[in-house]
Amino acid sequence: MRINLFTVFLLACVSAGLSARARDTEPYEQPPINYSAAQPQDPVARIQARFVAGEVKYGSTDRDLLLALLREFKTPVESQVVVFSKTSLQRHRIRPDHPRAIFFTDNCYVGWVPGGLMEVTTIDPVLGPIFYALDPAAVRTNAPSAFVRDSDCMRCHGGTFVRGIPSVFVRSLYTDAEGEPMLRYGSEVVDFRTPFENRWGGWYVTGKHGATLHRGNVIAQEKKDQLVVDFKRGANQTSLSGFFETQDYPTNSSDIVALLVLEHQTTMQNTLTRASVNCRRMLEYQKNLQRDLKEPITDDLTYDSVKSVFESSAREIADDFLFHGEAELPAGLEGVPTFQDAFQTSARRAADGHSLKDFSLKGHLFANRCSYLIYSDSFLQLPAQLKRRVYDRLVRALKATDADPRYAYIGGAERARIAKILRETHPELKTALASSTAP
Repeated sequence: MRINLFTVFLLACVSAGLSARARDTEPYEQPPINYSAAQPQDPVARIQARFVAGEVKYGSTDRDLLLALLREFKTPVESQVVVFSKTSLQRHRIRPDHPRAIFFTDNCYVGWVPGGLMEVTTIDPVLGPIFYALDPAAVRTNAPSAFVRDSDCMRCHGGTFVRGIPSVFVRSLYTDAEGEPMLRYGSEVVDFRTPFENRWGGWYVTGKHGATLHRGNVIAQEKKDQLVVDFKRGANQTSLSGFFETQDYPTNSSDIVALLVLEHQTTMQNTLTRASVNCRRMLEYQKNLQRDLKEPITDDLTYDSVKSVFESSAREIADDFLFHGEAELPAGLEGVPTFQDAFQTSARRAADGHSLKDFSLKGHLFANRCSYLIYSDSFLQLPAQLKRRVYDRLVRALKATDADPRYAYIGGAERARIAKILRETHPELKTALASSTAP
């Protein structure tokens, strides 16, 4: 479209105004997101009401309460992964002999250090992750205020490590014998593209992984200003019992496959949150500008700057859905079947039995490389203009012939399986994929 000089001037003024506000507050705290002021759409209110009504039976110990909480959030104990670095809200309680356990499902995370608070993170489809703290003592004495939305979590999860959005993430770093991070030797947020060798510093890891080493299960030392770490000591461990007393924890594992799933899931959820924040803000920007210019207000994307944000967001979502750039996993990877069984309980299966939660563990994590979070409310409730662009990219990627070469690492048989699964199980993709992926 042609834009006159007045429009150019107004665009510059609006942009300057947005930039000034962005310097004062994070983008997600600005309209239309209003993260901290908004009322989340998550299950915490329902579960809180069940606590108040006495409908949740949680026993007499903190461990009993944890198990009750996991049941309420439908979070399997088999998902337990364990971190011993002092990198959370309760860092003063965490040590290698007294670590923090994390449990997760597709849209919820529960963290716990014995003797401390229980940390609950749920995923709101518009706002992204919402952080709560639950004091076991408050549950027993003052249940109506048991769940407290915890702003302290935002010091790390509000843009420090994943810029510009409220986020969930996994960090890998070296720690000393007390679990204190040795930050002079680096720290990284791990996703499914991170090389296997760089993962799990500060975490316990159970499971087999052949001859390839990772950074889990080991304490670092500093000698003459040099980092000294014996990675072989942490390799191919199958039990946590050799590291700390495990009787307070629900399981004796911090499963390697669960950790790999967690890293993919946090990456994917951050991408969806970023797309939600950026695209909703651009729609608001477009409507405000159309109003100021006395143009018709429309849901169609009008300005190139708006279209650009939607296109880049769609590309990022499609890339992460299809595991673009996934780091190669080592031969001999093996976790506990109990986690894999629990994880697949919620799998949506095609008529032939295949699902997006089927594991490969041979070079890559999943047998059908399209993320199961394509079913999530975080994706399904994104703006329609964005979802259409994502669907267009997926259709091109999964075509039976002349598929998008960007995703050439997905072979023809796997593309056909993914397309069939989505046609038969996804509420919005059936029509889009019906003709384009037919053999």
